[in-house]
Amino acid sequence: MTEPRDALIVIDIQNDFCPGGALAVAGGDEILPQVNAMMGQFPVRVLTQDWHPENHSSFAANHQGAEPFSEIDMPYGKQTLWPVHCVQGSEGADFHTALDVERADLILRKGFRAPIDSYSAFFENDHETQTGLAGYLRDRGVTRLTFVGLALDYCVAWSAMDAAKLGFEVRVLESACRAIDLNGSLDAARAAMLAAGVTLEA
Repeated sequence: MTEPRDALIVIDIQNDFCPGGALAVAGGDEILPQVNAMMGQFPVRVLTQDWHPENHSSFAANHQGAEPFSEIDMPYGKQTLWPVHCVQGSEGADFHTALDVERADLILRKGFRAPIDSYSAFFENDHETQTGLAGYLRDRGVTRLTFVGLALDYCVAWSAMDAAKLGFEVRVLESACRAIDLNGSLDAARAAMLAAGVTLEA
């Protein structure tokens, strides 16, 4: 049973992360029925949306000679370079048409600053620049968060870990997530989430 202190955080269920998209997560669209059902069970519902400018620094295409999924050093640390995806205003950046967007209380766009990526719903990848989500949730009296969405080993994991560090009670429902699993990233993300105090549920 959910309580007034509960919020559902739905991470990046967008066309480019679903089958056929520019950075498709295998089975990404399979979670939609479960996510939509959960939207009706929570008093507070937040959707996040990757929202990159075309010149975003995380795009391999913006680094001469760089291949997608390679890694470079940025001022804020290691950065995986991605295929161009979720460009502002593009069809790929749109939410999947089957997602029940009308139930959302808040849509939070992230990754819109060209020099820095933003996996987490709470901070840019420098772990310092805040998105404002924590304040919104606290103002709503929320203390317990449930995370679902895409991708489990990147944006879901980073969001969940940041939420735990900020003092929220956090669980990730794995059946309502799908992962990229790049070079062992899924196992690494699970271990990191558990170490951060996140509860993982099948």
